[in-house]
Amino acid sequence: MADPKKDEGSGTDPRFIRVDFRMHILVMNCGSSSVKFAVVDPENGQRRFEGHLECSREDLESTLDEAMNQIRTWTESQGEIQAVGHRVVHGGELFQNSALIDDSVIESIESLSSMAPLHNPAGLSGIKRLRMAFPALPQVAVFDTAFHHTLPERAYLYAIPKALHKEHGVRRYGFHGTSHRFVAEESARRLQPKRPHSRLVTAHLGSGCSLCAVLDGRSIDTSMGLTPLEGLVMGTRSGDVDPGLHGFLADRLGLDLPGIERLLNRESGLLGISGVSGDMRELERAAEGGNQDAELALEIFAYRLARQIASMLVPLGGLDALVFTGGIGENSHGIRERTIRCLGHLGLELDDSLNRIHGIEDRGIISGPTGPAILVVPTDEECLIARDTAARLAG
Repeated sequence: MADPKKDEGSGTDPRFIRVDFRMHILVMNCGSSSVKFAVVDPENGQRRFEGHLECSREDLESTLDEAMNQIRTWTESQGEIQAVGHRVVHGGELFQNSALIDDSVIESIESLSSMAPLHNPAGLSGIKRLRMAFPALPQVAVFDTAFHHTLPERAYLYAIPKALHKEHGVRRYGFHGTSHRFVAEESARRLQPKRPHSRLVTAHLGSGCSLCAVLDGRSIDTSMGLTPLEGLVMGTRSGDVDPGLHGFLADRLGLDLPGIERLLNRESGLLGISGVSGDMRELERAAEGGNQDAELALEIFAYRLARQIASMLVPLGGLDALVFTGGIGENSHGIRERTIRCLGHLGLELDDSLNRIHGIEDRGIISGPTGPAILVVPTDEECLIARDTAARLAG
């Protein structure tokens, strides 16, 4: 396993890797429901090539086959890549920065898979495929958890015996760090110089959902914890439940621990409440058609989201801006409206016309002229991963 004291995670000294900052980096993002890949210029974020394939966990390997075919076709006919950057969800306490990938880093990522069972194995599959396809290229792991290593102890420790943290790493880590970091930086840029931007709540809403309290560019609290299961209601994940539910389900239904984890990770959330789908687009169509279970799922999603947004004001001491991102956050004006409806007492107010067009005409701003700003900012995890990869190789 990698040395916890090292951030490099590699025996190769990055100071002696020559990097052309105009190079093109292949970014691989294997998630819980999709495989995304792009050839990105790290200097400006421009794509020379990109693809997005949706898949189930069972179809991941065949989806990776298709992705590799598209990547090979592009590299053979269009141009070269000089490095590969991978999104990896869980880096635990071993990786507080991006890491140059070697066998030791892969072993360490594998050791953390139990804390991100829907994500780390998928990321490892992408890493192994790309190392076989491009063995001469440097490859870098960029960790979702790294952005949240600035959380204070009061935010990341659970109220359980402290030895569990010291001996087994049981703590809150947080996820979606690449997305939260990108939209926080972009939101600050968009708000300058008209509004203050030091206290942000960023809401990454997709198949997985999380919040982050960002103070002066640093993550100081977040909604996900030891695993990506904690926090908000998600597509198929329950979010917060009473920890006693595990024993109750074992007793009443005879479920073992893998069965309980499968129920909470893959059969719950929007899917579990509605019985229709974990896809927000399908649920909104069903609710418009009069499906009451779909309507209830939307209300629960927005209510829990609003409640946890309000909780983020405790570590921040106030709010300058609320930022929506991710597939749901960027595209569902209905979810944004339902959520802000619950938060009027915080001074948050939507401009309905801007909300419906996702704020395109005003730097993503969808709020009125007073109170905290509300923004829609498209995330670009691939751009941030490319930038981190280039910076890591440059030392």
